Amino acid sequence: MQLVTTSIVGKQPGLHLLITGGVHGDEFEPMAAARRLMTAIDPAKLSGRVTLVPCVNEPAFRRGHRTADDNLDLARTCPGRADGTVTEQTAFQLSALIRSADLYIDLHTGGTRLVVLPLSGYCLHRDPEILEKHRRMARAFGLPLIWGTDPNLNGRSLSVARDANVPAIYAEYMGGGRFDPAGVDAYVHGCLNVMAEFGLLPGPAVSPAEPPLVVEDSRPGSGHMQLNHPTPCGGFFDPAVKLGQRVQKGDVLGTVVDLLGKKTEVIYALYGGLVIVLHTFPRVESGVSVAVILETPD
Repeated sequence: MQLVTTSIVGKQPGLHLLITGGVHGDEFEPMAAARRLMTAIDPAKLSGRVTLVPCVNEPAFRRGHRTADDNLDLARTCPGRADGTVTEQTAFQLSALIRSADLYIDLHTGGTRLVVLPLSGYCLHRDPEILEKHRRMARAFGLPLIWGTDPNLNGRSLSVARDANVPAIYAEYMGGGRFDPAGVDAYVHGCLNVMAEFGLLPGPAVSPAEPPLVVEDSRPGSGHMQLNHPTPCGGFFDPAVKLGQRVQKGDVLGTVVDLLGKKTEVIYALYGGLVIVLHTFPRVESGVSVAVILETPD
């Protein structure tokens, strides 16, 4: 299977920007945003080239799931293999596209099980010039939270970009199995603004009305959402907090109960900060992360 891409070539030379959606098959706003960008970008005003991939992981989308039928997470499988499973082959093709780009934006949501506070993120690249381009991209994207994290996490689209020295950010906007038009609007605006920031479109980029909260955390594992506050058992998860809420160490994040309500496990915050990811799908398996708390400056 070949990735379905659309390229828009400008009248003037310039950078090559890659924008992807649908790395996970249950993340819908990125797919719609990429489709809208196909008509929103005017080639007559464009300098350079934009490659759009509305749905990288078509096999997962057709299933209505995060993953394809090999159950591999595409965002943990890069750079993939040309002769591997369907997800490994998709990762291989995606990695080749990333290496061909000068800039990369990877659009996500929390899918059907999670909601994520709108944010843009990047790895804390060792090269200061590339790191500064990460910061410029994230600021221009215009979401209220910017999160720089551990540069050593592998298997991801951004780790391919890291190794190829391609400046790259990812973005998250809510989720929970719903389709939010506001997320599509934010993603279209963010991509166009990054294009203005880097000269693909006439500038200047539009600054957000409120400055974003910026947190950079280079500790090992920072940015690995699936490791944060795992459940001790499977069952029915009932959250006790809301997305965007500030919590203290020891606060109750929620409970997991069996179907008869006879056994209850309470999940406590391991540290204080801002709830930026919350598990909203009631069914949870043992070891699944139910919340991500971002430690923030006071």
